[in-house]
Amino acid sequence: MEVFAEYLAGIDNPEHRARTEEVLGWVTKKFPNLVPKIAWNQPMFTDHGTYIIGFSVAKHHLAVAPERAGIIQFSDEIVQAGYDYTKQLVRIKWESPVDYFLLEKIIDFNITDKADCMTFWRKE
Repeated sequence: MEVFAEYLAGIDNPEHRARTEEVLGWVTKKFPNLVPKIAWNQPMFTDHGTYIIGFSVAKHHLAVAPERAGIIQFSDEIVQAGYDYTKQLVRIKWESPVDYFLLEKIIDFNITDKADCMTFWRKE
């Protein structure tokens, strides 16, 4: 989590900072083999040099970016969780609970789907 300390310190709203720290901490503990890093000024996790998932903070939500394939794979469950999404990210409103079961499924999917991927991003 030390790698995220400066990023977290830059989040002005203490509730948003706490939620973001909670989610990043959960990913770190649940997936200890993933490498936490800051790239493009955003916290993210990689596996064997390939992108798995990233996060960013916005005024009204925490954005989760699992790449388009992860969103397509779980689009129905994302909607059922009460989140909206775009081609590249899922928005978890600050007042909404985090569906950790869904987040775990998305991360597991990306780890498995990208096991043989030799590039940072998928070739979509």
